[in-house]
Amino acid sequence: MSGRAASPLTVMVFLVAVLVIAGVISASIGAARISLSRVVATILSPDRDVASAARDQLILLSIRLPRVAMASVVGALLATAGTVMQGLFRNPLADPGLVGVSAGAGLAAATMIVVGDKALSVALTNSPFPLPIAAFLGALATTSLLYRISTRQGRTSIAMMLLAGLALGALAGAGTGLLVFLADDRQLRDITFWMLGSLAGATWPKIAAIVPFLALSLLSFPLVGRGLDLLALGETEAFHMGIAVQRLKRLLIILVAAAAGAAVSVSGVIGFVGIIVPHLLRLVIGPGHRLLLPASACFGAILLLTADTFARTIVAPAELPIGIVTAVIGAPFFLFLLIKQHALLVS
Repeated sequence: MSGRAASPLTVMVFLVAVLVIAGVISASIGAARISLSRVVATILSPDRDVASAARDQLILLSIRLPRVAMASVVGALLATAGTVMQGLFRNPLADPGLVGVSAGAGLAAATMIVVGDKALSVALTNSPFPLPIAAFLGALATTSLLYRISTRQGRTSIAMMLLAGLALGALAGAGTGLLVFLADDRQLRDITFWMLGSLAGATWPKIAAIVPFLALSLLSFPLVGRGLDLLALGETEAFHMGIAVQRLKRLLIILVAAAAGAAVSVSGVIGFVGIIVPHLLRLVIGPGHRLLLPASACFGAILLLTADTFARTIVAPAELPIGIVTAVIGAPFFLFLLIKQHALLVS
């Protein structure tokens, strides 16, 4: 063993391979089990006309694969939002679900569900695109407000960030509660879906609606990676090293809002993915964002895909909301980070 760190290419190839394997395994598990070999054969040869093959194709293309794709895209978006947000606030405790950003996106989505039915045409509200746009705007407003409240003279207070996030999340929750009160039965079911978090409604049109937001995140990685690394030294130091700090911060806020808003719009509020993924990866590959960002997107997809497979099989034929699964995993992890942070401050 030479002790050298693995190359970025090796890390990404490994993560992509694990993601593909996890996706194939997830597609094979369900009420109607499909062997791994038949999953691969159905994907590679979808035009077979054998009766059993036609059944496999129907299950995979209509139910399993959309859900696998949805879990992968949403997991990548949530992990990306968490990684960017931690770099922006320069604190490993920042996460869209913990500081009210996801709640703000959820409030905007709930508003579109309730108000959009009356204010917009039926054709528009049945489209998969209004919800991601509304959730993006809600996340953008919440992230911008949170940054303004918690940052003074280029320094972000972790206590202020958490307290402000708690207050913003409470306000968003109150607004969502009011919409629940005003909603009819169908709207109430949709809002409950956002509050618990679920991937049960995965469809190809919904995936198509949020893939552009993931593409925006992936394309931005080369542009913001170096800036995030220098921003960790402080805004003044980053400015003296040639970074347009204010422009970078605006771009980062838009990226967080786009990623978190798109994820919330199709899956509801799923917490803790954005705090678990980047923290674990920093322990393995280091803090450099040029590798951390794409690795987080891939590992986030793996984590949420695994959690969703667990959620829909542990109490089969019923299904746990995936937000419950990620909370059971993430809450103890968050408490561990808080205790560790406190120990560093008092030592």
